[in-house]
Amino acid sequence: MSSFLTSLSAFIFAIGVLIAFHEFGHYWVARRCGVKVLRYSIGFGKPLWLRRHGADQTEYVIAAIPLGGYVKMLDEREGEVPANEAHRAFNRQSVSKRIAIVAAGPVFNFVFAIFAYALMYVVGVPGIKPVVGEVKEQSIAYNANIHANDEIIAVDGELTPTWGSARMAMLQSALQNDRINLELQDPAQQRYHVSLPVNAISTENKQSLLMEELGLSPYRPPIPAVMGKLSAGGAAERDGLLPGDRIVASDGREIRDWEAWVNIVRDSPEKKLQVTIERNGNIRQIDLTPEALESETGTIGRIGALPEPVEYPKELQTVLSHSPGTAFYTAIVKTWQMSVLTLRMIGNMLIGEVSVKNLSGPITIATYAGYTASEGLPTFLSFLAIVSISLGVLNLLPIPMLDGGHLLFYFIEIIKGSALSDETQLKMQHIGIVLLGLLMMLAFYNDIQRLFWG
Repeated sequence: MSSFLTSLSAFIFAIGVLIAFHEFGHYWVARRCGVKVLRYSIGFGKPLWLRRHGADQTEYVIAAIPLGGYVKMLDEREGEVPANEAHRAFNRQSVSKRIAIVAAGPVFNFVFAIFAYALMYVVGVPGIKPVVGEVKEQSIAYNANIHANDEIIAVDGELTPTWGSARMAMLQSALQNDRINLELQDPAQQRYHVSLPVNAISTENKQSLLMEELGLSPYRPPIPAVMGKLSAGGAAERDGLLPGDRIVASDGREIRDWEAWVNIVRDSPEKKLQVTIERNGNIRQIDLTPEALESETGTIGRIGALPEPVEYPKELQTVLSHSPGTAFYTAIVKTWQMSVLTLRMIGNMLIGEVSVKNLSGPITIATYAGYTASEGLPTFLSFLAIVSISLGVLNLLPIPMLDGGHLLFYFIEIIKGSALSDETQLKMQHIGIVLLGLLMMLAFYNDIQRLFWG
């Protein structure tokens, strides 16, 4: 229950802040262009809070449905406008002013992302050094002579002090090039370079399974088979396991670490296991039956348990931080890279190179909001920046009803010398509503699939 409340609270806060910033872009530029703003609303539907302020008595609203927002401006197409205020109507503005007002929302999303990333880098991002763990035999990394315990120093000349930065750099390189160029350092401090061919990896696998395709995995300290957090009502709790229990053996087979235990559980759906455990120094036997779970690879076993947390060695822990000036520059570069990556992923979905299963909706976003909020300020700031960039990119797509659709109308107006007819714009907006409706339904479907079937 507490996890649900954390996710819900973090989601409402995150979406509220990002919507407020987006709509403030429209509001601020509209005011600077001399357009009268009637309402600035965070959310849709019935107002939960409403205040009027200023000479124009602009309504400031927080509404019931926190899945968007809007800025309502004086417009002759939406009602009668007094003659003395006609010059302040949105539709009377020059096309350049209308473009500036509409584009300001997405632009402010990118500005927010820059400041979120900059603050993240000033605060410092905890991370793990990119030391290689197991290298899969006969894989791309194996054939390039990369070994366990080697550290990735740079990707295509870009320094990668953490696994997070290394993964992102390799992803960007794989999507842009046929090879990923790595600089590594072995335990003897000797540096070497390798070039990993990625042209045979599908675009979808590059985006979702790149590390597995390369045969690389991060180094992880051995995790003992000791029970940590148990899911309420799960097989582990139901059959008598307790946090702190150490799994000694299963059906007479010795269990050396958590990975070995997980493999046995996954291979034993609805099969009774005779488990030997150590509890408070005493050895005892229990019968444990993993539940069956349908996954993409078939039916697997699950008991609803996490391992007791294990800290990485101090020498592998690091904090990535910058001075304010460097942080701001790095944030601009990061925002640009993430924007290009987001646009490329959308493009790959449209041409069918990437499955639409990668599309996420509010349930998935809420889940990640709760997780990142519990991980600390830097992680939550990174989450806010990524979602803000996604909102900015999506709103610039040339789909009627989105900001990008309106911008498309204005650019057509510039080219043909006159605005599209109201009838044509209305038809295109109807198409936009259908497209957005289908997109939202798909996103919700994917969320539900992840929630109930993993």
